[in-house]
Amino acid sequence: MQYTTRILPCQKNIALVAHDHLKSSLLNWCTKNQSKLSRHNLWGTGTTGTLIRQQTSLEVRTMLSGPMGGDQQIGALIAEGKIDILIFFWDPLNAVPHDPDVKALLRLATVWNIPVATNQATADALIQSPFFSDEVSIEIPDYQQYLIDRTK
Repeated sequence: MQYTTRILPCQKNIALVAHDHLKSSLLNWCTKNQSKLSRHNLWGTGTTGTLIRQQTSLEVRTMLSGPMGGDQQIGALIAEGKIDILIFFWDPLNAVPHDPDVKALLRLATVWNIPVATNQATADALIQSPFFSDEVSIEIPDYQQYLIDRTK
């Protein structure tokens, strides 16, 4: 696989997702980090994004609820280069009916090499990093070359 560079801008597109048992934790984290998050474009799955918007002054564009396809919508945005950071408070101790979608979302975030926080400690480290508000270069798969190679 060949790679190319993608620039993550200073103003990032950040996806916010949380499983049911961790929605309050993500909501508390967003409240605590409201001033930093307000400088970025926020996206969320249906319930999570709506709760954040209702309980903070943050503007969040909402997708469908995770089990209804919201995880896949966020994944599609990642694949299109429209999401720069994924904050996903996922609950590894509770099975969810849309677990394949969750795994696909995390796989896409890894394929496209975007920063991912799956818990509060990692989210805290990420938001404290200077890269959170600075321009950052990341290596991503060279999809055009991939297509050329696959269609020879």
